[in-house]
Amino acid sequence: MIASLKKVWQKHRLKDPKYAYLFEPYRGDEVVVLDTETTGMDPRRDEILSIGAVKVRQNRILLSDAFEAWLKPEGEISEESIKIHGIRRIDIEHGERPERVIPALLDFIGNRPIVGYYIRFDQRMLSAYTRRLLGIDLPNELIELSEMYYRRYRKHSPHEFVDLKFDTIMKALDLPVLGKHDALNDAIMSALIYLKLKSMPEYRGAFS
Repeated sequence: MIASLKKVWQKHRLKDPKYAYLFEPYRGDEVVVLDTETTGMDPRRDEILSIGAVKVRQNRILLSDAFEAWLKPEGEISEESIKIHGIRRIDIEHGERPERVIPALLDFIGNRPIVGYYIRFDQRMLSAYTRRLLGIDLPNELIELSEMYYRRYRKHSPHEFVDLKFDTIMKALDLPVLGKHDALNDAIMSALIYLKLKSMPEYRGAFS
């Protein structure tokens, strides 16, 4: 009920009626798997440096229809974030403005569900831009990979700690590791996780 009211309120705030379709229920068989690289972890002050996304249709990753964009930030890129993703200002000197990238991303996503690893962080980062441009938070349904993994993990005791680190999940699922901290590569690896987990039953001893 609260979620429905929030969507109605958000739709009322939409500045451009072209994007009203974002609030329509999705009827197709695709999801979009998405990842961002950012200048930091605070959506109130940090910026997005790159976005990678791929569509998944049923059991296929549509690599020929991938989305990748680099954004030129207004502020500085901290040394701490460079140590994580390796993106320096010189690497994105020709990055695009959000006014061009965000509408293109929304056209790519449509009203499909969005999948990702700690996807709510990416949603909050993207919403900082969609609020500025369109007056709304990104309204798509979110599917969290760490939650999917947790639901399919067989605990050996009720008190067992479940390691939800990205690398741990990739290793447990025996999936190939691509170059990490690259938004598109991370999106592709996340899509592999999604497909592997989707094929497993929940709460039925999917892991030994």
